[in-house]
Amino acid sequence: MTPSIWLRIASVLTLVLAVGHTTGFPWTPDQGVQSVLLVNQMKSLHFEVMGFSRSYWDFYLGFGLTIGVALVLLAVWLWQLAGIAKTEPQRARPYVAVLLAGFAALALLDWVYFFTPPLALTIAIVLCLALSVASGSRTPSARTSDRGG
Repeated sequence: MTPSIWLRIASVLTLVLAVGHTTGFPWTPDQGVQSVLLVNQMKSLHFEVMGFSRSYWDFYLGFGLTIGVALVLLAVWLWQLAGIAKTEPQRARPYVAVLLAGFAALALLDWVYFFTPPLALTIAIVLCLALSVASGSRTPSARTSDRGG
């Protein structure tokens, strides 16, 4: 398969990851007494940050929503990058390599801190990005540019 196809697959998987992450809102899987008490404490403890009154709950929700937006942004960017990779795979390659490193770091964080669904999706995205980089080095235009022509 071509680099562009691998990037389109990575884009769709990233969008699935974004939807999965966002549907977990507000990311409190346990509704037991201790969990409810903890969430209430997070909501009630306010402090001043750069002139704003915020709680730990504000940060928790804000970071969670920020991650959802960032994942949608990455999905769109991967889709657009696939268009570039379709005609100029060598031009897209450095950007894909950066995304590959970033998603590899996310996979490690998923392994350490989260659970199977985000880990599996992130590993699949890493594989798609790696295959995009690898297949881009074998395209005819890449071989031609390697020979200086």
